Amino acid sequence: MKFFVLLLKKTEYLSALSIRLVYLTGKSKVPIHPKHLIRKDLWYRNLLNKKMIVLDAGCGSGQHSLKIAPYVKRVIGIDRDLKNLKIAKVSARLQNIKNVQFGYGDLEKKISFKKETFDLAILFDVLEHIVKRQLFLKGVKRVLKENGRVIAVIPNIDTDWKRLQRKYGILSYSDPDHKIEYSKQTIRAELKKAGFKIRQVTPISYDTPFVGFIDLVGGISLPLYKKLANWKEKMRKLHPENASGFQIVAAK
Repeated sequence: MKFFVLLLKKTEYLSALSIRLVYLTGKSKVPIHPKHLIRKDLWYRNLLNKKMIVLDAGCGSGQHSLKIAPYVKRVIGIDRDLKNLKIAKVSARLQNIKNVQFGYGDLEKKISFKKETFDLAILFDVLEHIVKRQLFLKGVKRVLKENGRVIAVIPNIDTDWKRLQRKYGILSYSDPDHKIEYSKQTIRAELKKAGFKIRQVTPISYDTPFVGFIDLVGGISLPLYKKLANWKEKMRKLHPENASGFQIVAAK
């Protein structure tokens, strides 16, 4: 049984292959995750307005910045991965999006923007990659305006699939670079410690040992991938305790 669980764990690396396939099969002019290529309503759309200046901390390839750009005044995305920043800049140019700026930023160090610069900060799949999380979160709080908000997405550590991995002594983190993963209680505690007020914590998607295969499908067939994404969403509604992560809204 342990061998079977470990074998399934290894298939998670297929998600990285899907990014290359998206590019090689011509689905995108830049290598990005297939999840960015299927139309989906922004769960935080009601928080955006045309007067906002937004910080996308840990922006990666910039796809979230580009999605929200039409709804806000300006977006500044920072990341320390130069390869991803190049993809972000090329994507902005290809889509002719002018109100997004991407630049280098090390989230383990002090955020170099002035106090109360931003109306909103988005932290999508970021916190779990950081060692100095309180330093980072307090830095985000400092650069937010008085009524500023944070929206975040973080992985759920407490699913059936992850518990099964730990039962056999296998590291259950969904990415080998993760420094931590959270339960609903521990992410609330992390944000409260940094001085944020929690407004919303909701489950997202569904944690399955076949996620690597599902993402691989996305590199081959986007219509089929969308159907599988819809299936994951249905399963999440049926089994919220096995959500792959949480969507969070917090206020300064």
